[in-house]
Amino acid sequence: MIDLQFSHVSKKYRLPTDGDRPKRWYSRALRRKSGQMWALKNVSFSVNEGEALGIVGHNGAGKTTIMKLISGITTPTSGEISIRGRLAALVEVSSGFHPELTGIENIYLHGAMLGMRRSEIRKKIESIIEFSGVGRYIEVPVKRYSSGMYVRLGFAIAAHLDPDILLLDEVLAVGDAAFQAKCLERIGELRKSGRTIVFISHDLAAVYRLCDRAILLSHGAVLSDGAPRQVIDEYQQMTFAGQGDSADDETDSNKPARCTGIDFSAPESALGIRTGYPMVARLSYTASQPVPDAVFRVSIYWPSGYLCSQLTTESTKGGYQIEPGSGVIEFQCPDLPVVAGLYRVDLAIESKGLEVDFRQRCATLRVEPGKIAYGDFLIENTWKNTESRDAIRENSVSG
Repeated sequence: MIDLQFSHVSKKYRLPTDGDRPKRWYSRALRRKSGQMWALKNVSFSVNEGEALGIVGHNGAGKTTIMKLISGITTPTSGEISIRGRLAALVEVSSGFHPELTGIENIYLHGAMLGMRRSEIRKKIESIIEFSGVGRYIEVPVKRYSSGMYVRLGFAIAAHLDPDILLLDEVLAVGDAAFQAKCLERIGELRKSGRTIVFISHDLAAVYRLCDRAILLSHGAVLSDGAPRQVIDEYQQMTFAGQGDSADDETDSNKPARCTGIDFSAPESALGIRTGYPMVARLSYTASQPVPDAVFRVSIYWPSGYLCSQLTTESTKGGYQIEPGSGVIEFQCPDLPVVAGLYRVDLAIESKGLEVDFRQRCATLRVEPGKIAYGDFLIENTWKNTESRDAIRENSVSG
């Protein structure tokens, strides 16, 4: 059964024209930017009952517009949206809050908007307050809340008032690591209980972990709809396209040494670089003069931008002397532990702790599925039962 359906939905926004504003406020070039803008163009998709759908895409792709259309904050220019069941949305940090009302009054307001009786809401008040961590500030008007308190209370309300459909737009972007972990755990619980979830996030790992399906938006249109891994890979390819090694510029000629390229290969497999199998990385460089105590670094980043790992020649003995000419630094990785995906790569050369050359986003590393890994890393292990035979016998008898 379908809980949510978009049928050929488009959304157009009117941009200001010259007559809408005093000309002295704007430059002539800016005034020429008038007319209309299509935030969504003929978008169609559906979400089944109990399904968790992730929506990914670059900033301005139309993700939040979809959320606002579903939640009724705005209406489509054309097309049809069908919703079955009770809806709860957390679209913005202050979404649905009345600034003059206290936290507890806003809880009752949210519940009433969802069609819940006061007695139903009262039963969940304590768990909402405990989850949000607002505590003694629950009787304070929310206009005095910090952005973190806003989003914690907003998520707690949306996740505890028994909605049939839960809409979440970048809810993990605000809040500390502990609260983000609570959010992910709660979303997982709602998913297991059969709630329908629409989840927007730039955290691709969270989309992969929490969602059954994902769609990729670009410039208001759906580019891909399928399994999270497939859609995330396509998004990463689109994001990293054209980010190859930059051409030499005038500043390169002044550098004593520079990176000229990076190559990744799988020496023991024709199937490409795979999780749990050997990998070789070859960093090529050229030097115009001697560089003392040189250190080479290959930094590998998660799609979210966090440093995953680093290959480096650094050691307790320091670096080594680079002589003029060209060369290759070869890194041997016996068992690549990272899971399948597309990773961003930066290259750097340092000398005595100072940067000699730095190439940001100059290459990508594609890792194909290999050995089965759950989570972010493959940790090879063996196991054995260390109980004595008598203990095993006792457990067997008592069972």
